[in-house]
Amino acid sequence: MNALVGPDEGGAANRHSMRALKQPGDEGTRLFSALLADRVVEFRRLHSSGCFVMPNPWDAGSARVLQQLGFGALATTSAGFAWTLGRVDNQVTRDEALHHLRTIAGAVTVPVNADFEGGFAVDPQGVYANVTLAVATGVAGLSIEDSTGDGADPLYDFDLAVERIGAARRAIDDSGTGVILTGRSEGFVVGRPDIDETIRRLRAYSEAGADCLYAPRIDQVDQVAAIVAAAAPKPVNLLINSPFMTVAQAAALGVRRISVGGTLARAAWKGWLDAATEIADEGTFTGFGKLPNVEALLSSP
Repeated sequence: MNALVGPDEGGAANRHSMRALKQPGDEGTRLFSALLADRVVEFRRLHSSGCFVMPNPWDAGSARVLQQLGFGALATTSAGFAWTLGRVDNQVTRDEALHHLRTIAGAVTVPVNADFEGGFAVDPQGVYANVTLAVATGVAGLSIEDSTGDGADPLYDFDLAVERIGAARRAIDDSGTGVILTGRSEGFVVGRPDIDETIRRLRAYSEAGADCLYAPRIDQVDQVAAIVAAAAPKPVNLLINSPFMTVAQAAALGVRRISVGGTLARAAWKGWLDAATEIADEGTFTGFGKLPNVEALLSSP
C-alpha cells in the first residue's frame, strides 16, 4: 500500500498555492496552468498503484489541516459544503460550487478532487459547459454522478447517463488539462441497491471515458471486490463512512482510492453539537475540555 504522500513529496505541485496566482494577464494564466498540470500529474501518479486516502474537507481551514496531517490529495464534499451554508446536500448552486472549488484548491498545495454532483445540468451539453468551468478552478479531478434528485425516478436513464459522462470527458479533453474524471453510480445512495446494474453502469462510464469508477455506499466486501474486478484495470474509489473496513483491508481488495464524503464534517458537527446541547440542557461546559489549538494549526506553514 502506498504511504500517504506528504505535502513536500509532489514536486512543483506542492511548492506553491493556487491562491498565490491571482495576478491578471498572460503570466498569471501561464503559472496557473503550470501549477494545475503539476497537480494533475501528481494525482495521476497516486492513481497508478497502491491505495491512498483522499479525505474530504468542507472549508479552507479543514483543507489546510488535512494537508498538514500528510494526506497527499483531498476531495470536496457537496454535503459538507452545503451544511456550511445552512442547506442540505444538492441545494447548492453551480456558481456557489465553483467558488467553493476555487477556495479549496487555493487553500492547499496538493491535488483536489471535486465532488461536482451531477454537473449541475441534465443534458450532456450543459454538463459539458459546466465541467469546462469546473476544470478552470484548479481542481485536479472531478466526479459526475447519475442521480436525478427525483425520488420516483432517482437514476438517469442508462443511455443518457452514459452520454453525460461522455460529455464530461470531451470537456476535459478540450480543456487540455488532463483532469481525472470519476464516473459515479448512485444506486446504493438513492434506494436502488442493485449490484449488477451498478456494475453495468460503471463499465459503461469507463468506456465513455471515466478514468476512475465510484459507487458510494457499497459496504459489503464481496460487492467491493466485484466492482474492483469489473472496473479493472481502471482504479476504483471506495467511500468509507462507517468503520466497516480499514485502509489495509481496502488495499488488499485492490481499491485504489478511499474517500469519506461528508463524514468528517459530520464528526465535527457531532463535537460542537454535543457541547452546545450540554450547555442548553445542563448548564455545564465539560465539552470544552481538551480542545485543539486551532490558531496554532492554522498558523503553521
